[in-house]
Amino acid sequence: MRPAPARLPGTAALTAALAGALAVLAGCGYGVAAGLRLQGGVTRAEVRPFASRSSDPGLGAAVAAALREELARRGGEGPGAVIEGEVRTEGAAPSLPGGAAVRVVLEVEGRLLVQGATVATRTVRREADHLGGADALEGEARRAQALQRLSHEVARALLDALEE
Repeated sequence: MRPAPARLPGTAALTAALAGALAVLAGCGYGVAAGLRLQGGVTRAEVRPFASRSSDPGLGAAVAAALREELARRGGEGPGAVIEGEVRTEGAAPSLPGGAAVRVVLEVEGRLLVQGATVATRTVRREADHLGGADALEGEARRAQALQRLSHEVARALLDALEE
């Protein structure tokens, strides 16, 4: 009869740690993509600052930054095409009786330019509710947070709409 092979101390702990790390990585949203292909056959694009047609002067820059981030995530940021556009917001309207929640609307029109010619124009609109504040400062801070979330949603949706 052969003796059982000697086990290294901590092997079970190492195995459990590796299994846990794999489980975390599997759930983090990381995946392999085939690559970005925009209208007009381009695979890379630069983003110009978006014009802000709203009461929030920095909103155009926030949407452009979110779009650059989304392009980088998809491996499509760089020279090639140009994405430009404008952002608009609608006036805040109470979404619950008594004004406890307020609805904010963000609309973005994006244009994809290849060699200076407009290849595609898409408009994306998203809405979100946020709680009103105890005072004007708190209410404005919550509105800004809602618009920041919407800028990321709009960037993903706009890029999806500009893909082939």
